[in-house]
Amino acid sequence: MVTSIFYGSISVPLYLFLSISLILGPKQALGFPISYLVPEKLYNSIFLHKDDSACPAKGFYTYSSFINAARSFPDFGKDGTISTRKKEVAAFLAQISHETTGGWATAPDGPYAWGLCFKEEVSAQSNYCDSTNKEWPCSPGKSYKGRGPIQISWNYNYGPAGKAIGFDGLTNPEVVANNSDIAFKTALWFWMTPQEPKPSCHAVMVGKYKPTPADLAANRTSGFGLVTNIINGGLECGKGDDNRVNDRIGYFKRYAEIFNVTTGPNLDCSNQKSF
Repeated sequence: MVTSIFYGSISVPLYLFLSISLILGPKQALGFPISYLVPEKLYNSIFLHKDDSACPAKGFYTYSSFINAARSFPDFGKDGTISTRKKEVAAFLAQISHETTGGWATAPDGPYAWGLCFKEEVSAQSNYCDSTNKEWPCSPGKSYKGRGPIQISWNYNYGPAGKAIGFDGLTNPEVVANNSDIAFKTALWFWMTPQEPKPSCHAVMVGKYKPTPADLAANRTSGFGLVTNIINGGLECGKGDDNRVNDRIGYFKRYAEIFNVTTGPNLDCSNQKSF
């Protein structure tokens, strides 16, 4: 007697699937919450050392905060086939792991087991205020340095992120390093939101990115490397072999293996021009 079905590699009670099917229909029933793709046990195994005493963000990046934030972005991890959904989640976790890494080459369990170790940029070289941006003006004395899982930075990111999520990003940017739900929401806001001429990271990873003539001329081909370009292309892309890019790829390869999906082509952005 069949008592469960498999959602990707995750066993789901049949009664639960049938109950959801009656309400939403069988196709929509497969759109389970992100917690089915990333159960708490898996989350903790991915981020093995996030709560070590050596990590400044110890206790900050909780599983519940990740799940709560994901509920505010219902298309995250729910667009496309099961494999596509897993690949997007793996790519997101890889990028935030690099941005917050505490790992090193000979670290225990390897360099790619140390994501979510930091919650804000250490020794920021500036206050990341673009004074030419009049739409999102900087508040006096505030720093818009990198904070949260994706290390959101600059006033032109804090402002719209705050407006979308529901906090004052320009006068209270510190909340991103003090509230774990908001921190994860800023990361998912950045991931899901296109900022012209940049597409969203989400669109790239689920196959909805359509390159413009300018993209084609700049060799901005779809893949994980383009996501890196969206996040930090000005510093990392079009420069040949780059250790930062390689670190992002290392995390992605580890997580793709965990989720049992392929990484796809175009992992780096060494030959891409930045946006």
